[in-house]
Amino acid sequence: MLEDDPRLAMIRGNAALVLEELGPIAGIAFDYGPQSIAWVDGYIERQRLRMDDPDAVANLVSVLGSYLGEAVIAAAGGSWDVHERDEIGVRFDNGDWCFPFSKVAKQFACGTAEGGESILSFYNVSIAFIAGGQLAGVQAANDAEAPQ
Repeated sequence: MLEDDPRLAMIRGNAALVLEELGPIAGIAFDYGPQSIAWVDGYIERQRLRMDDPDAVANLVSVLGSYLGEAVIAAAGGSWDVHERDEIGVRFDNGDWCFPFSKVAKQFACGTAEGGESILSFYNVSIAFIAGGQLAGVQAANDAEAPQ
């Protein structure tokens, strides 16, 4: 995604909005780090239990997905891009991807306790596993073990 792409400006604006709006109510030093991601994970759980307006949920998915992606980029590098399946995600230098908007939507839909969806675990896996190229190693091992 090019720097002059209006979607990139919107993503970055949304992430800044999260810092501005949620930072003061979080009660922690709020940034793009794991402690803040954990707080937002809990925030999603609290909101999903009381929100029944699909448009409001979609707006929160957009805003919080922007923040989550920027947090992943801050921790592990990579850049926003549009995947071949026409989904915006974070593309790492090794060619692997993660999709923050999809993960936030899944947590809103399924929840952490009931559905096992957590942006905190997504963040941890994205920066420690996917960005580090370990996904390609697992795929290669699986391919090698597959019957021919």
